[in-house]
Amino acid sequence: MPRSLRCQSCDAAGLREFYLVERVPVHSNLLLADRDEALAQPTGELRLALCGACGFVQNVAYDPALQDYSESYEDAQAFSPRFLAFEDELIAGLIARHGLRGSRVLEIGCGRGDFLARLCELADAQGVGYDPAFRASEVSARAAGRIEFRRKLFSRGEPAPDFDLLCCRHTLEHVAAVQDFVGAVRASLDDRKQAIVYFEVPDLGRILHEEAFWDLYYEHCSYFTRGSLARLFERCGFEILRLEKGFEGQYLLLEARAGAQGGARAEGEGATERQALADLVERFRVRVGERLAVWRGRLAEWQGEGRRVVLWGAGSKASGFLTTLGVGDEVAAIVDINPRKQGMFQSGTGHPIVAPKTLPTLRPDVVVVMNPVYCEEIRRELAEMSLTPRIECL
Repeated sequence: MPRSLRCQSCDAAGLREFYLVERVPVHSNLLLADRDEALAQPTGELRLALCGACGFVQNVAYDPALQDYSESYEDAQAFSPRFLAFEDELIAGLIARHGLRGSRVLEIGCGRGDFLARLCELADAQGVGYDPAFRASEVSARAAGRIEFRRKLFSRGEPAPDFDLLCCRHTLEHVAAVQDFVGAVRASLDDRKQAIVYFEVPDLGRILHEEAFWDLYYEHCSYFTRGSLARLFERCGFEILRLEKGFEGQYLLLEARAGAQGGARAEGEGATERQALADLVERFRVRVGERLAVWRGRLAEWQGEGRRVVLWGAGSKASGFLTTLGVGDEVAAIVDINPRKQGMFQSGTGHPIVAPKTLPTLRPDVVVVMNPVYCEEIRRELAEMSLTPRIECL
């Protein structure tokens, strides 16, 4: 099995391993219509290590050859009103701060193109989207008139079209060689010094603080805190304009433009912050076993009492939760509002994925919500179905 013994962000040696799950599915979000196929999905090792030099965390056992982001990969979140409100607020801010009306937008990792289409619509912009999992059949006629989609990866040397804004949301955490990737993005700005880049990634600090083991899974081979993300971009030649948390503290939102190579923070500032991160990593290492034991105990207790348990949210969090705990029939099903996932089976565990409308028949006693951001949205939907299960929000 490949082992990356040097930091993929700063090339330092001496990485410190702190978390291991030996068998996790290499894909959490595949559309799998056959339960046996879902159970037979290939697995890999999740072995996280901290770089003391820059604060970056990576899966040192990650093998990119096991990943295949094909058309059967489905991770869209645009079916939730709460998530759509977050995206509209984000888009409004980008347009206002950077004068994007009538602009040209490039998005790396555009998925189905939902965000890019909405941004281009609100900004009266033209767009280009890159994603190997893109499906042309799902693009609206209005978006198709504004956007060119390229079903491929973006890489160094790629002849990128002209752009005023480059977006990359929830893609960098899927990239192992992050310094090479961010460097390729910086190279695309050599003739576009005024262009803005916007990156969005999960916040590792929150994951560690909450001991959220369900947010650690194979597709995410790279993990960032505010400091490590800033150091990477400054090292690669960006000037950071804005770096904050969003989506109730779950995401890091970074806006930057071309700057000089190797900013001050990248050259050694932030020793106190890096020590605080090292302490947080150690706390997570010591305490995560207790969190796992608590959840195993709860599931066993509910099963012993004859309670029917379902998860809400058939995404990577569900995969991380189920596979790390080794859950089987303690959970009856996974609910998801994405119609493309309904009728499918969860990769690695084979749990059926069902629509919310099935719940009056299923009648769950406990609903475990995979993302607390959606708790109120889910409570309202359950109430509309006259269901009153116990609700546990992670």
